[in-house]
Amino acid sequence: MRILSWNVNGLRSVARKGAIQSILDPKLYAAVLLQEIKAEKIDNELEKKGYTAYLMPSKDKKGYSGVATLCRDKPIKVIYGIDNEKFDKEGRVITLEFRDYFLINSYFPNSRRDLSRLSYKIEFNRRILEFMEKLRKIKPIIIGGDFNVAHTALDIARPRENEGNAGFTGEERGFVDLMIEKGYVDTFRMFNKDKGNYTWWTYLYKSARENNIGWRIDYFFVSNELKKRVRSAGILKNQLGSDHVPVYVEID
Repeated sequence: MRILSWNVNGLRSVARKGAIQSILDPKLYAAVLLQEIKAEKIDNELEKKGYTAYLMPSKDKKGYSGVATLCRDKPIKVIYGIDNEKFDKEGRVITLEFRDYFLINSYFPNSRRDLSRLSYKIEFNRRILEFMEKLRKIKPIIIGGDFNVAHTALDIARPRENEGNAGFTGEERGFVDLMIEKGYVDTFRMFNKDKGNYTWWTYLYKSARENNIGWRIDYFFVSNELKKRVRSAGILKNQLGSDHVPVYVEID
């Protein structure tokens, strides 16, 4: 079973480019997790690809945030949000329950360049981890999405220059440390320990992607109970259509 996650930075935009259609293949991906969809619905054209779509759009602002999970197999249950209106109104989390696991699609807040949303993000981090731990008492967890944080210096092209900046503060990185301490595994790092593997490049510098001046901020984590079932994990580095590229995990 292979699962894909992609921050599309506007679903309509990538659909117009034909980028999303090119990766939708239920024979290859059992589920596709999309973040920052900025939409309240999904075109029928995408659903005809062999998936059923489950959406958690932003209730707060139109054209902002939002997540969608496209799924080949019918879930037992769909959980919208993390039971906290402060965060749920921004459409950041949708969870599908299957027989052997929970699949969480997550779009973590950006702490902003001036760090004005850092405290908001820290609280979100705490709340989503509580949510995950509650579900984990029932069955194992797979969580994918845009975490909006580069965990270590391996995950960012210019760590020294970005020390303390949004997405690379001690508080944000410490949350990933806490997840690992709690028994969640960064699946990409199971197979690749190298620097230079990024999933996002800023639009502020035109040559950022060309020169690979990027950040790895998109992840798949699994709870320890699933670690032995992980067969591969990677980044689709050549996929165009967004400022992010997709990541995937393959699990028995």
